[in-house]
Amino acid sequence: MYIANPIYDIVFKYLMEDERIARTILSALLQKDVVAVETRANEYDNISRDSLSIFRIDFGATIREADGSEHLILIELQKTWVPTETLRFRQYLGAQYANKMNMHRVDGRDYGLPMVTVYLLGHKVGDIEEPVLYVRRRPEDYNGREVTKGLPDPFVDSLTHDSIIVQIPRLHGQVNNRLEKVLSVFDQTYKDGDGHVLKLDDSYYEDDSEMQPIVRRLLSAASDADMRHKMNVEDEYFSTIEEQDTAIMQQRKEIAEHKAHLKEQKAKLEKQKVKLEEQSAQLEEQSAQLEEQSAQLEEQSAQLEEKSAQLEEQKAQLTEKDAQITEQKALLRTSVKLLLEAGMTTEEIADRLNLDIDTILQVS
Repeated sequence: MYIANPIYDIVFKYLMEDERIARTILSALLQKDVVAVETRANEYDNISRDSLSIFRIDFGATIREADGSEHLILIELQKTWVPTETLRFRQYLGAQYANKMNMHRVDGRDYGLPMVTVYLLGHKVGDIEEPVLYVRRRPEDYNGREVTKGLPDPFVDSLTHDSIIVQIPRLHGQVNNRLEKVLSVFDQTYKDGDGHVLKLDDSYYEDDSEMQPIVRRLLSAASDADMRHKMNVEDEYFSTIEEQDTAIMQQRKEIAEHKAHLKEQKAKLEKQKVKLEEQSAQLEEQSAQLEEQSAQLEEQSAQLEEKSAQLEEQKAQLTEKDAQITEQKALLRTSVKLLLEAGMTTEEIADRLNLDIDTILQVS
C-alpha cells in the first residue's frame, strides 16, 4: 500500500488533527497512557512561512498514571526535515515558558504546566545512533544521589522538563518495540518515487487496532489531489530553503576562512610587533651602552690631556733644571779655572768650594 509521507508538514498536520491518532502517537512517545489530547489554539506554523523550517504543534495532554491518577501536561512537538539552528527550538521553548496560558493553579498558587518537548528530526544528530533518545530529569543532591522525597513538585516541574528526540533517518525499518512500530509510518527508507508517498506492507498493520486509523488516514491523504499539490509546494519551498542554506553555509565558510586568515595575519603581526619591540629594546640597550662607553672615552681623553699637560710641565721643569745645571757647571768650571790660574791646588780648590776632588777634576 502507498501512504502519504508524514515528513511533509501538510500531511503531518492532517495526521495529528485526528485526536485518536494523536493520542496513539503521543502515548507511544511518552510511554504513558494519554487519555485525552487538546490541540492548543494558534499552534500551527503552516507552509506559507518564509523564514522557518520548523513545524510545531502544542498539545495539552491528560496523562493517566499506573495508580489511576490523572494530570495535565504540555507537549511541545516540533518537526523539521532539514537541519536547523537549535536557537529556533529554544525560541519556541522560551515562548511556551512565558505563555500565561500554560499556567495552572496548585494549592492556591500559579505554576507552569509540566512540559515535555518532542523533536521529530528529518536529519541525524551527530554520532548518536539511537533512533529515539529520551533526555530525562534526575533530581540529585550535592553528592549525586537521586532525590525522591517531596517529588514531583509543581515548582520544580514549572522550571524543568524532559525531552524526546526522534531521528527519523535512524529508523531504518527496525521495529523492536511499540514506539518503533508507530514511528514506522515515518520511516524514509520506504520512500517511493518523488518521496511524496511511502510503500508499506499493509499486512503488518492488519491486527493492530491503533495503527489502522493512522494507516487509513495516510492512505486518504495519499489519494487527495489537493494534499499532493501542497506537498509539491513544500518541495519547492524547501528546495529554496536548501539553496539559501547552501548559499549561507558557503558564505559562512568564506567568512570563517576570512576570519581565520585575518586571525593568522593578526598573529603574525603580533609576532612581528613583539620582535620589533625586542629589537627596539636591544637597540636602546646598545645605545645606552654606547653612550656610557662614549662618556668613559671622554673621561679617559680628559685624563690623558691632563697627564699630557703634566708631562709637558715636567718636561719644561727638567729643561729648566738642565739649563740651570749647565749654567752651574759653566760657572764652576770658570771658578776652578780662575782658582787654578791663581796658583791654588786641586785640594785647596775642593776645600774652598766644598766639593770633592773628583768633581773638581771633571770640570777642570
